[in-house]
Amino acid sequence: MHFGEYLKKTRLTDSSNCSTDPNYLYYVLGLCGETGEVAEKIKKLLRDNKGVITEEFRQALKKELGDIQWYSARIADLFDIDYDDMAETNINKLLKRKEMNLIHGNGDERENE
Repeated sequence: MHFGEYLKKTRLTDSSNCSTDPNYLYYVLGLCGETGEVAEKIKKLLRDNKGVITEEFRQALKKELGDIQWYSARIADLFDIDYDDMAETNINKLLKRKEMNLIHGNGDERENE
């Protein structure tokens, strides 16, 4: 599935009542919450499983990462950002940083430093 197709399908599953009102705070808070859930799963993987990755863990993590993707898509949609273009822009930015040996550092505008 392409990112743009995914973004459109997120509209069908959005029951937040925020779709017509640019109340993006709902989505940002959801994104933060889901990111915390990923961190919690990793913490428990280290604590309870000594870092051993099981298929059960992988499937649970996949669901949480999918939730992050959903909130990201909803935010992009609210701001009329093409999701395919966003993914391509991001990977091109990172590839350029790697090529310039700037992958380690701070800020989005490192290329100009």
